[in-house]
Amino acid sequence: MDPLSLLLQPPVFYPIVPYMCTIFGGLRPGRMILIQGGVGSEATRFQIDFQCGCSTLPRSDVAFHFNPRFSSSDAHIICNTLYKDHWLDEIKFSRAPLRKGKSFVLLFLFLTDKVKVSIDGKHFLDFTYRLPLKDMDTLGIYGDVFIREISFLSSNPLDDKMTPYPVCQPLKPDNADLQKTPLSKSFPMGLSESHVITVRGLVTVNPDELTILLKSNDSIPFQLTANFEEQSLCYNYLMAQSWGQPQKIQTPFFLFYPEKFFEIIVLSEAGQFRLAFNGTPLGDFCPPVFDPKSINELQIRGSAELFHVLC
Repeated sequence: MDPLSLLLQPPVFYPIVPYMCTIFGGLRPGRMILIQGGVGSEATRFQIDFQCGCSTLPRSDVAFHFNPRFSSSDAHIICNTLYKDHWLDEIKFSRAPLRKGKSFVLLFLFLTDKVKVSIDGKHFLDFTYRLPLKDMDTLGIYGDVFIREISFLSSNPLDDKMTPYPVCQPLKPDNADLQKTPLSKSFPMGLSESHVITVRGLVTVNPDELTILLKSNDSIPFQLTANFEEQSLCYNYLMAQSWGQPQKIQTPFFLFYPEKFFEIIVLSEAGQFRLAFNGTPLGDFCPPVFDPKSINELQIRGSAELFHVLC
């Protein structure tokens, strides 16, 4: 089978933990997420959360909380659901085949009423949903764990004649059909209220700078610039031939990395732009003059190849 036929969204390679990303289109029966990585040598626990959104205050519901713990001689896994900021009754699965300092392959298969989890190719647990599967649209990874790859797959891999899960071959970046920059998209009718722009791409091997901007005749009400040398992410605007004061976006670490996929969402709403990166909100940005209907062009240039641009 052609691996592209299974691809839901670009794979993620070597993400920095803690890591959070949008699951494009949410989860549906038959979809899978394959996670390859390793447990830290001094690990006490890590967790993989399938969340209903990415809000931190109030905290999003966690439909499926997968939490390996290593405090005892045998590793065990706690599964639970966080609903309206309260944990429900946890379920403990003992004798988990995960070890400190060792690598693993986790496969999460989402069915109509439950999720099945295999570890290193062998089925280990089932967890019955307590919240609707359709509400799970965000993946979060936290704790003492190293992730090599996250793959998003669309087909049920189970063979009714076999009990083990099959081996899922990793998807590589060169599977994707990528567009070169610079790229321009026009808006003949301007932007509408609550207009969403989605940019998904892959950072190049030796990146320098990446810029995403919205133009309105001679002005630029929105410009996002990632500077790889300075490890900075800034918002700015150009009005009446004059640039504003750059507004640095504060994040715990620089968000872009060479040869890693990214998703940027820009929402035009109520006199401002709202920005999210890989499912995490980065704030609201207000140019001095904001007329969405006058915005007629999107430009993307710099150190990236583009997988998907939706306007």
